[in-house]
Amino acid sequence: MRVALGLKARTGRAVLVAIGGDVDEPRFVERVQIRLLPDGDFAPYHVAADLEPTAARAHVERSIATARQLATSAIRDAARRLAEAGHEPCGCAVLVGAGLPEWTVDQIVAVHVRMHQAEGELFRDVLVAGARACGLEPTTLPEKSALDAAAKKLGLERARLDACVAALGKSAGPPWGKDQKEAAAAALVALHPASIGRATSS
Repeated sequence: MRVALGLKARTGRAVLVAIGGDVDEPRFVERVQIRLLPDGDFAPYHVAADLEPTAARAHVERSIATARQLATSAIRDAARRLAEAGHEPCGCAVLVGAGLPEWTVDQIVAVHVRMHQAEGELFRDVLVAGARACGLEPTTLPEKSALDAAAKKLGLERARLDACVAALGKSAGPPWGKDQKEAAAAALVALHPASIGRATSS
């Protein structure tokens, strides 16, 4: 069965949902939480704010590299599990932000709200990089309007997508909150980038 991954980042972690099947009947396959920071580590820019500038920059650089390695490893492991179960990993979609100005680490840690913004972008960016490192060129969707954007890409009415995601959630069981729903919708886009809407609207 063809299976696609949907990924949504949170602080220090991410939700991965795998959806497979055909156009008419997508199937829930897997749901896992990915660690994007080692155990005991905290939000990188918040830690950097308490360090002197050279150490702060080095800490952020190390944190980004580690997060990228963890993302890549987790996505590769998911693809391996799917393949070993007889599935064909065929795509990946990541919920992304609007990006940041070209702020330096010094400029980011000087303003508290920027630290939150930068950490959000950091964890989303490493998921994109991790997917690419695994040979899965990711489709990206705006996190702030994830379900609306997914419905548009799929050619579906939003209510139809909501019903589809709800049905997947019943198959998956709890937890099936906002993060899982948005990751599942992203996976549907990667699985059927142009066909679900045609099939359900005919």
